[in-house]
Amino acid sequence: MKKILVPTDFSTQAENALKVAAQLAKKHHCEIYLLHILEVPMHTIDALSSYNELPEAMFFMKLAHKQFEDLREKDYLKDVVIHEHVEFHEIFKGIFQVCKKQQIDLIVMGSNGASGLKEMLIGSNTEKVVRTSQTPVLVIKNEHRTFGTRHFVFASDFKEESLPPFEKAIQFANILGSKMHLLMVNTPNHFITSGDAQSRILNFTKKVKMPNYTINIYNDVTIETGIMNFSQSIDADIIGMSTHGRQGISHFFNGSISEDLVNHAKRPVITFKI
Repeated sequence: MKKILVPTDFSTQAENALKVAAQLAKKHHCEIYLLHILEVPMHTIDALSSYNELPEAMFFMKLAHKQFEDLREKDYLKDVVIHEHVEFHEIFKGIFQVCKKQQIDLIVMGSNGASGLKEMLIGSNTEKVVRTSQTPVLVIKNEHRTFGTRHFVFASDFKEESLPPFEKAIQFANILGSKMHLLMVNTPNHFITSGDAQSRILNFTKKVKMPNYTINIYNDVTIETGIMNFSQSIDADIIGMSTHGRQGISHFFNGSISEDLVNHAKRPVITFKI
């Protein structure tokens, strides 16, 4: 892990994410790419691509760079290599472009979640990034003066399609020095026996090297609540999941457990795209 992208709107939530990114950068010798995106109506994006000719664009660019300068003065960013980017785009598209261009290893985003009708019809910007990003996304809700990485819960159904994101999660856990707690949640609507669940998880562990892990089958009303309740029971530092990236009508009817966790969990959540 060498490059961390932190999208920022200069809010408290974004700064919480930046503080975590700074701790990771110092510990693992990473560079941070700070990205501020100015969302504008779609019909003006092409015009703003040549923003040097537009006074309004220059004003917002200068304002963003002034805010970057203020951030750089923070004590927690001392000795961290920072790169600044300002883009005119939709947030999730701008993040995708920067990730591809700079070969970003991890996105760290702040979020206060979305709820109710807004969550159903629109979703938070963080949720959109989680749904579309090919790069792992670590979502931070609260301030972490010391970002804990000891206990990493990875929740999955452990079906074959989840193996690639599972391997990415293991790499991430190894970098952080985390103990992995592999979790399958049993619910009334998606019930399998404990024996079958354990066999499915063991089949995954045979395919990769995992020096430090536990296997857990947890019963609850829903998968989402099961993940949160289990994580609370072991005082987990991070919750990891794979995401399908469902969009359109499929996402509306089926939803995504990983996106629900991003919105509702208080603990940091990291997602890996299938």
